[in-house]
Amino acid sequence: MRYRMVGKAQARMLGLSMVLLCGSVSGAICGPQNVGETKSQAVVYHDYGGYDRDIAAVDAQAQQYVLSQAKQVKNPALVLDIDETSLSNWPQIRANDFGYIANGPCNLDAKGNPIAPCGNLAWDQSHRATAIGPTLALFNAAKANGVAVFFITGRHESERSDTEATLMAAGYNGWDGLAMRPDGVNTTSAADFKAPERAKIQAKGYTIIANVGDQPSDLDRGLSDRAFLLPNPFYRIP
Repeated sequence: MRYRMVGKAQARMLGLSMVLLCGSVSGAICGPQNVGETKSQAVVYHDYGGYDRDIAAVDAQAQQYVLSQAKQVKNPALVLDIDETSLSNWPQIRANDFGYIANGPCNLDAKGNPIAPCGNLAWDQSHRATAIGPTLALFNAAKANGVAVFFITGRHESERSDTEATLMAAGYNGWDGLAMRPDGVNTTSAADFKAPERAKIQAKGYTIIANVGDQPSDLDRGLSDRAFLLPNPFYRIP
């Protein structure tokens, strides 16, 4: 299995700046890049088009592959992650300064944007996450060509109703399955949950022609013909 990722802007932003800094300052000690600078670069990457371009490029590759294989296999399926793959949580991410706050309120301003801090569960219950447009286009193209679409997410089962409501509000309709972690169950890696869920889809007779996610752990351990990694410099899930 090969990952497909288009992210030249991301690579420049998160990698080369540290190399240039260390190599151009006399006596500089190379180490991790300053966290504050990295956050600023991530905001620029998101707000000035690089992120949207890279997301669109990867999703376009995934869509081209899915459509090329849709009629070539029996019971073709597409697997999608949810957060930062199908839905964008950028307002919450930005309000929390890239931190993760599990609980607590999520107060919204007059425009519906969260006021920091914004608890994750309260944010989910607000149904304010929006569709990542190119992934929604991939979803609709797959459905229109007879490809079953399954969501596999690290969200817990207790969040099912809010997750389904948010997906539908964002324009996702008619998926074939939504796998969520059982309440109280956490794993060392998201792959420990997601790979077995893909195996269950295969056991039902589907051929997973593509798996799309924003974390390597969404894609690890195979069980799909091809995997597509969307850029996400905002957080990492093991």
